Amino acid sequence: MKPRQRGGWTFPCRVALDRSGTTAIEFALLAPILFTLVLGGIEFGRFIWTQAALDYAVQEGARCGIYNPDNLCSTGSEVQTFAADAAPQLKFPATIFTVNSAASCGYQVSASYPYPYLIQGLAPVSPTLTASACFPAAAT
Repeated sequence: MKPRQRGGWTFPCRVALDRSGTTAIEFALLAPILFTLVLGGIEFGRFIWTQAALDYAVQEGARCGIYNPDNLCSTGSEVQTFAADAAPQLKFPATIFTVNSAASCGYQVSASYPYPYLIQGLAPVSPTLTASACFPAAAT
């Protein structure tokens, strides 16, 4: 556009040529994508960590049921409590663990845990983590 004879540029021309707010607009457009990727990565890592801790807890519970039946794990409820306390840095409720001392594979401990998201409503479905471990009976 041509400048006016007197008074400089017209208002629409000045707005169209002004570049002072482009950084803020670009950030506003890209920030939701960036935050979604960062929070999604954190949540995925936490999901994998919780699954690994659950696997470890059921393995330790089954191991305790076989190798310490007289000391720590003489009953099924003691095995559940031991497995719940065995998870590193996580506190699982003892009620999620099930104990089967007469399984065909030996002494079996299973768990089913509904995964809690850090940010509620992040995904429409909340997954359930499952783990199972079985140790053969100790030779006497």
